[in-house]
Amino acid sequence: MVSVDQIRKAQRAEGTASILAIGTANPPTYYDQSTFADRYFRMTNSQHMTEHKMKMQRMCAKTMIKKRHTYVTEEFVKENPYLCEYSKPSLDARQDKAAVLISELGKEAATKAIEEWGQPKSKITHLICCTTMGAFLPGIDYRIVKLLGLELSIKRLMLYQQGCNGGGTVLRMAKDLAENNKGARVLIVVSEVTMIGMHGPNVYDIDVLVSHSLFGDGSAALIVGVDPVLGVEKPIFELVSTAPILVPNSAGSITGAIREGGLLIHIGKEVPELIANNIEKRLIEVFKPLGISDWNSIFWAAHPGGPAILDQIQATLDLKPEKLHATRHVLAEYGNMSSVTVLFVLDEMRKKSIKDGLKTTGEGLEWGVLFGFGPGLTIETVVLHSVNVA
Repeated sequence: MVSVDQIRKAQRAEGTASILAIGTANPPTYYDQSTFADRYFRMTNSQHMTEHKMKMQRMCAKTMIKKRHTYVTEEFVKENPYLCEYSKPSLDARQDKAAVLISELGKEAATKAIEEWGQPKSKITHLICCTTMGAFLPGIDYRIVKLLGLELSIKRLMLYQQGCNGGGTVLRMAKDLAENNKGARVLIVVSEVTMIGMHGPNVYDIDVLVSHSLFGDGSAALIVGVDPVLGVEKPIFELVSTAPILVPNSAGSITGAIREGGLLIHIGKEVPELIANNIEKRLIEVFKPLGISDWNSIFWAAHPGGPAILDQIQATLDLKPEKLHATRHVLAEYGNMSSVTVLFVLDEMRKKSIKDGLKTTGEGLEWGVLFGFGPGLTIETVVLHSVNVA
């Protein structure tokens, strides 16, 4: 007789989960950040709000963002005039459009990841999808299965409303699935579109200007698995450990609510300080077992929530400027894409490492960290081990 314990051991993988491929996608339209305030007030028919427009121009100038990709073009707004008004009841229309855009953008990123992976789609055993909106039954995960032609028996996990920590959350989930299911290949698809939270300006809600100064549209897809097939699968980063935490007494610092008028977001001024005051505790917890206490000796992939967050992290930990180069580059080129953004940082880091002729995908270093910061305040921490560049 075979025991339950023997069956359980046979189900587990032997090694550590690795990222085997990364694909990214953005809408073709992008806006220059320096002229976005003027464009935003023009397409929402709010040019008479000159004081608010000047305030948004100052916000945009401080973000360190150069451009952002979006589906919300002037033509799109004309076709969907409810986007011009502040919190106009329009949830049905937003949901219907978001479901299509989120899925199509996710398909584009996933197709790139699967092509890089080099294996048949039939070998994908698990699917994790993550987005802020577009909730239906069946959900975005179902749409991705149909769009990609995945096996109908694939094991699906759908995550909604994770916010900016979602990039770390999906990696934590994928690691557990891959290491506890021998032979598993987990496809992650994370996709975010800003039209779900597009509103015209309101004199009583400064959060609208803040969010419209930061966020952009994007999607990232990854393949995660254990025991790569030699000569076929090429690991990029190993997912060594994960450690999520809720910062005490911070529930109101980052919030989001889906109302009849769409998504409303609040990001408190205290967020940079909260993160900076708690981040070293997280580093000590996860790197003490490795004997690492020099934060400049590791590579960094942090969610670029905004320049103030990155500046405070850098100052608090006395990081060298190059430590956050990949993070700042993604912020500049794409803005804050919520849960997607930190996965773009991983992709940027591995590409630049190869381009610069470095020995490993982690900017030539062996160990690194990924941070996701989101509602709660939630800090997702993932310890990464880089792979030698072939």
